[in-house]
Amino acid sequence: MRPQVNLITLGMPDLAAARRFYVEGLGWEPAVEVEGEIVFIPLAPGLLLGLFGADDLEADIGPGGTPGAGPAGMSLAYNVNSDDEVLQAVETARAAGAVILKEPRATDFGGFHAYFADPAGFRWEVCHNPGFTIGADGTLTINARS
Repeated sequence: MRPQVNLITLGMPDLAAARRFYVEGLGWEPAVEVEGEIVFIPLAPGLLLGLFGADDLEADIGPGGTPGAGPAGMSLAYNVNSDDEVLQAVETARAAGAVILKEPRATDFGGFHAYFADPAGFRWEVCHNPGFTIGADGTLTINARS
């Protein structure tokens, strides 16, 4: 099995609120949407974010899955190329209704970042890491270090 991720599915307690946040608030365009069931949003080439009802996700997993058994120590990351882009992304998320968990600030590794939570509580880091470059298509490149 090769290392890859093609779809990140978030089980949302309120799918309509999640759609409003990501699509209307953040301005992310769905690739496919089945109203009231699921929203697929392209994040990068070959990678989709799926917004799915939390109860529907648990039903899809079946009786072998334990609700809420996922790891608490997890965040999703949105990397950008400058400190100003971090500030802009956080303000966009704030205006969309995000709860800001950590206001933008310098990091110990020489970057700049912040954290916010979406309406379901999924945590997102917005980060400028000077060791990464983000291409126009969203591809992350790790820069050579000297």
